[in-house]
Amino acid sequence: MANPHISRTVRLLGIKIIRLNLILIGLLAIYLLIVIPLDHPKPADMSSLELERLEIRPGLYTIGNNWCRKTQSGTWEIYVEGNAFERGVIYGKLLSESIQHQEDIFVSRLEKMLPSSIKRFALKLAVGWFNRDLDKEIPEEFQEEILGISYAFSDAHDNIAPKYQRILNYHAAHDIGHALNDYSLVGCTSYAVNKENAADSKLLIGRNFDFSMGDKFSREKVISIFNPSEGYGFVFVSWAGFVGVVSGMNENGLTVTINAAQSVVPTSAKTPISILAREILQYASTLEEAIAIAGKREVFVSEGIMVGSSIENKAISIEKTPEGMAIYDSQSSILTCSNHYQSDEFANSESNLNNIKQSDSKYRLDRLNELIGERRALTVEDAASILRNRRGLGGKFIGLGNPKSINQLLAHHSVIFKPEAKLMWISSYPYQLGAYICYDLNLIFGSGLPTPDKQYTVDSLKIRADTFLRSTSFKDFNIFRERKETLLEYVNLGGDLSLSENEILELVKLNPESYESYLLIGQYFIKENNTVFASSFLEVALSKELPSLKVREKIKKMLNELE
Repeated sequence: MANPHISRTVRLLGIKIIRLNLILIGLLAIYLLIVIPLDHPKPADMSSLELERLEIRPGLYTIGNNWCRKTQSGTWEIYVEGNAFERGVIYGKLLSESIQHQEDIFVSRLEKMLPSSIKRFALKLAVGWFNRDLDKEIPEEFQEEILGISYAFSDAHDNIAPKYQRILNYHAAHDIGHALNDYSLVGCTSYAVNKENAADSKLLIGRNFDFSMGDKFSREKVISIFNPSEGYGFVFVSWAGFVGVVSGMNENGLTVTINAAQSVVPTSAKTPISILAREILQYASTLEEAIAIAGKREVFVSEGIMVGSSIENKAISIEKTPEGMAIYDSQSSILTCSNHYQSDEFANSESNLNNIKQSDSKYRLDRLNELIGERRALTVEDAASILRNRRGLGGKFIGLGNPKSINQLLAHHSVIFKPEAKLMWISSYPYQLGAYICYDLNLIFGSGLPTPDKQYTVDSLKIRADTFLRSTSFKDFNIFRERKETLLEYVNLGGDLSLSENEILELVKLNPESYESYLLIGQYFIKENNTVFASSFLEVALSKELPSLKVREKIKKMLNELE
């Protein structure tokens, strides 16, 4: 006679095995859904794949009328023309090494941020699910261009996804980044002045793009000059392989920049905001046309798109959410934007009010208005000075790298526009501290095809590098960031780390007013089970200028747990 206990155990084990198999089958189905390539366009003419790049000299390459060259500052300049697929193929061939290098850095950074292979796999599942219909939300023209570029991508990361699918997802990285991470990777500040607040009364726009994937990623910026077969010619700044727009100006003097806003986690893909910004830049000449284009597309995260127009001598913010769209017009000579909404439609929404309460966005906006108010009429040099400002409200020193600063010392790039003059200043590495190089779109689009033997920058209009670059404080900050990375790795992953008293004191001295100095040391002592020292340093962190209510609550929670 069978033992009832054994029979019951066998039945339970069988049920568990069935459940486990169902889970595995489910995961496998999801995984197959993700790794199966998205449908890609089928261009009528793919002969451009046979084109070959010519190396004129190290750092200068050409394909027909198209070319790319590396500047003394380490930035790439590239000119491409033609139809969508042809542009993409040529862009990829001209910048192939840089494209592969940037992807290596991007993937390496993600692996460092998510060292757990299980978490990376989970992220892959999540992103794949969000973007399962991404190809259906991107206009055919841009799909063909992206397909063309994808041929230049390396085989090394095909384990993540097929090349075309990877690059489509990279164009949605900005959106996914701030949806999943409270936009801490993409907090930006921008402003526009005209009339009495601009030295010549003409529209002047400044912006910091605070998207950070590390210094290596930001070092090789790409200044792209596109002369498409349809639409207007335009110039934008990004990184190799990315042809969405985050900061750019077209030949009509219309400018586009983007600012992330508070968003819920998306459930499915819509048009990536950088692709929408690209469409506006390529096809709009006026604010009305920009608004019409923005109204056609659905987005899956909330975003502010600042559009400036030389024709109207005016800038507005197009506020997009997954649910709708609104226009913020300040009705004055000053328009300032950070990472929350200001329109009548969205300003008092629950999510926006919560964003203002929880984040550093309102503080930065107030500081921006304060800095503009200190100057009666802004020059281009004033615009750069504001974008480089490292202090808090009232000029208070709040520690280097504080998210409440206009200059958080992490920007991928910073840009200044004078739309009527069609001038565009782009910062050199690092951040916005290097020289701002002035590009003249009149020279680019006004005198025949751009050629690699001509200069399209105006040396006499260059804004010199910030003197802070040569300071002891900047050197100390760089050392601080290196040690911060080491501490964060220990706090998050464990391992072997033993700090002497001198090393702890030195870390504080490197950035004495930063809350991070004390928070990191407090977390270090928590790992070391030294509750007395941990509490002491966390209390000091609480007394510093904290970037958000969220960080304050985090520190208080750690103190309560220690007690």
